[in-house]
Amino acid sequence: MKNKILRSVIGLMVLGLAACYSVFPTPIAKLLADPRSYEGRQVQVSGEVVESVSILVLKYFVVRDDTGEITVITQRSLPRKGEKVKVYGEIKEAFSLGDQQLIVLMEDPGKR
Repeated sequence: MKNKILRSVIGLMVLGLAACYSVFPTPIAKLLADPRSYEGRQVQVSGEVVESVSILVLKYFVVRDDTGEITVITQRSLPRKGEKVKVYGEIKEAFSLGDQQLIVLMEDPGKR
């Protein structure tokens, strides 16, 4: 009986930690320092919009938190400069040229 209760408590703790991980934003510097470990996974960033650009079919904005900046590719309406946002999406390498690379967050249009 005690083992069953203990397993249930541990299971709830694991689920709670997993839920917290998806609730709290990932620092942008952490994403940029090791983008391969986040590739293909949903992440959340939070910060202030410092730039918004719409060029023909490409819409993007730049989010800055206390640790860095990341470009967010989106399909929705662009946020205003200075707006505080939370963005969910997937980390992608947009391009790489020599030792330079552009890491972007492809926003998931279903999450806000």
